[in-house]
Amino acid sequence: MPFLPPELPPPAARILFAGTAIPAHPLALDAERRFDERHMRALTRYYLDAGAGGLAVGVHTTQFTIREAGLYRPVLEQVMATVRDWSSGPRVMIAGICGPTRQAVREARIARDLGYHAGLLSLAALRDAGEEALLAHCREVAEVLPVIGFYLQPAVGGIPLRVSFWRRFFALERVVAVKVAPFDRYATLEVLQGLMEAGAEQRIALYTGNDDHILPDLLLPFRLRRGGEDLELRFVGGLLGHWAVWTERAVDLHRRCRKAAARGEVPADLLAFDAPVTAMNAALFDVVHGFAGCIAGIQQVLWRQGLLASPLCLDPNERLSPGQAEAIERVRRLWPELLDDRFVAANRARWLA
Repeated sequence: MPFLPPELPPPAARILFAGTAIPAHPLALDAERRFDERHMRALTRYYLDAGAGGLAVGVHTTQFTIREAGLYRPVLEQVMATVRDWSSGPRVMIAGICGPTRQAVREARIARDLGYHAGLLSLAALRDAGEEALLAHCREVAEVLPVIGFYLQPAVGGIPLRVSFWRRFFALERVVAVKVAPFDRYATLEVLQGLMEAGAEQRIALYTGNDDHILPDLLLPFRLRRGGEDLELRFVGGLLGHWAVWTERAVDLHRRCRKAAARGEVPADLLAFDAPVTAMNAALFDVVHGFAGCIAGIQQVLWRQGLLASPLCLDPNERLSPGQAEAIERVRRLWPELLDDRFVAANRARWLA
């Protein structure tokens, strides 16, 4: 029987540890950059009907500036209300938590009171803090809400986190999972090394956030050694900004990866999707311009599908880079089998009702 953390309700714990697809939820705005509740509700319904096992809200893809705009609570509240109204079964609900300790604790309390199960804890605001201060911060937030560790890639504000940090972080009580998203294989291995050294491999759910390496993370075992013992670690799911678009296809790919992993297989036809998925991510996340248009790319796709009334971001400086729209259209033409346009078109009116 798989380990289920007592900090989480059993239905949510079972989903998290069995492995699932968790889209990072975008923000819906109208043409005046005001919070668009109708399209926000439609987005949430889309993810639920696409088969997502949970949602992450208030994270980077939701736009960190919702805090300055006074939208943190309203956004989390509306998504949770929609999930409760629309969902036919349990989902694991994750709230993004960021900022200095006082802010992070306040956000954790808001999320807890709204019914979120865990907080995805960004440490980007503590860039100049030492390891002791980082761990004290994590410990204080975890006292309020179970925590999911987060290795955010430095290109979008993350800070380097070494093996010694991860070893001590995974030893903390009320840490239930980790999103590994440094977009760096060396750094990914450091997280896994820390997990293994902490002896926490049975009680921490591994989720990939490496949007440039989704399929290999989900398909391939990570065989590491502790003393004379060989251990096999596996990512069970993904918590991804990439999965905020074309979600119905992403859920299907995740399901196929989990079935193959359970059989100990690495099907060549499934692994072959790695290059197309990564190429699509390169256009979506604007890799050629250092990820400058990563959020705008997600908004653009959802707007083109009619799931957003506007592709705008809260920050007027967050926009598509030159040539990014053309790059997105190119990958759409090349790999239509990875799109869910028909699914969206068939259900959009119902989600917007």
